[in-house]
Amino acid sequence: MDIKTPIIPPHQQFAKVAAPQELDHKAICIFAATGFFLDTDTYWKNKKVLPAASENTLDENGFLIESKPWFQWHYSPRDISFETALEEFTSLFEQIIGEQVKDNKVILPLSGGLDSRTQAVALTKLKKEVTAYSYSFKGGFLESEIGKKIANVCGFDFKDFTIESGYLWPKLEELASINQCYSEFMHPRQMAVLEEFKKMEGVFSLGHWGDVLFDRGTPEGTRKEDLLDIIIKKIVKKGGMVLATALWQEWELEGDFEGYLSERIAGLLKKIDIENPSAKFRAFKSLYWAPRWTSVNLSVFEAAHPIRLPYYDDRMCEFVCTIPEEYLADRKLQIAYIKLQNPALAKITWQDHRPYNLYTFERNKSPHNLPYRIGNKLKREVRGKMGKPYIQRNWELQFLGMENDEKLQRWLFGENLHPLISKPLLAHFYNNFKTVDSVKYSHPLSMLLTLAVWKQRNK
Repeated sequence: MDIKTPIIPPHQQFAKVAAPQELDHKAICIFAATGFFLDTDTYWKNKKVLPAASENTLDENGFLIESKPWFQWHYSPRDISFETALEEFTSLFEQIIGEQVKDNKVILPLSGGLDSRTQAVALTKLKKEVTAYSYSFKGGFLESEIGKKIANVCGFDFKDFTIESGYLWPKLEELASINQCYSEFMHPRQMAVLEEFKKMEGVFSLGHWGDVLFDRGTPEGTRKEDLLDIIIKKIVKKGGMVLATALWQEWELEGDFEGYLSERIAGLLKKIDIENPSAKFRAFKSLYWAPRWTSVNLSVFEAAHPIRLPYYDDRMCEFVCTIPEEYLADRKLQIAYIKLQNPALAKITWQDHRPYNLYTFERNKSPHNLPYRIGNKLKREVRGKMGKPYIQRNWELQFLGMENDEKLQRWLFGENLHPLISKPLLAHFYNNFKTVDSVKYSHPLSMLLTLAVWKQRNK
């Protein structure tokens, strides 16, 4: 059997390899640190994921015989003007969206950012029937306010969802069956409204990965030799290194975790034949981050309706490889596209630069933004004094409060994880979350919860 994977695969496809049928503890340590498995790793030594942009041959029993790349990320900037690049992006983006959605009704998640806003422009131009939605954390920033404004300008139907505290507990096992525990559990907030999704009609048009393809990969002035450290800082979550190191030591693995992780990342970077640091980092993320992190939870959307991904399209990836970095940096192409094709959408607040929009966001620096920042901080402090903390992160809805704590303890300290992970180690991270630094130790708790659910499914 021959399987050709896309440049950015939206699904994981597995194959057997000749290796012992036992847990890959080193791979699980990286998973604990980052929230996703690296390269072709899985929980098991004898099971691998087919690489991105590869041609693979499997035998009748599902064993991988051969795997070779059919596409290599590159940086081959053409000598073209920004106006030409914009015209080409406009034509390609609208062509891809038109081909992907065809005559279907479209379901469009709207955030306060640029990727979905860019899709909204194209879908409006193509006169597609769209139902848009946004969701906000209960007690957090009302992201749906921006989404609603975008939908109103475009004439889309709009639904507003609120993500409630503790939404994931009754859905944990359903999520595990959907994503197979290949991503940590605190991020797929779409699980909270999955049943509402199923009531809608159409195909999802999802804006994932646009912010990576159409922005600078690394800060200006980054040297190629700095990439290893930058990548490790980017992919390792706060508290992730501490957890992974603790697991490494508990499992008595050879060497040390930090050295192993650095060696793995350095080896993968070496395979990417690109000199420009920004383009090289974008390629790394597209090869190893998108398929194993972003793509995993796309399956939640797909549990309700088919998904379409314009930024994942092979043609879009190939296009980006030929565009000068200065045109990709700072979201220039997307901003210019929105401003040119739908100025009214450009005037709506850009969430990352609120209260500014696409015409004024360059003023989002001191002293211009001080009044907003001071006012926003005061609002959060007042809410806190009233016993209504400002919710900014998924784990705050899932781990804080007595009811959440009871369910978390039941999962962590039941028999699910023992003897894979000792109860003293679990207690150490739980207690540090409760008494030392809840922000730093929220990721370790989320990973331990993920492993507990996985372990229950694989008794």
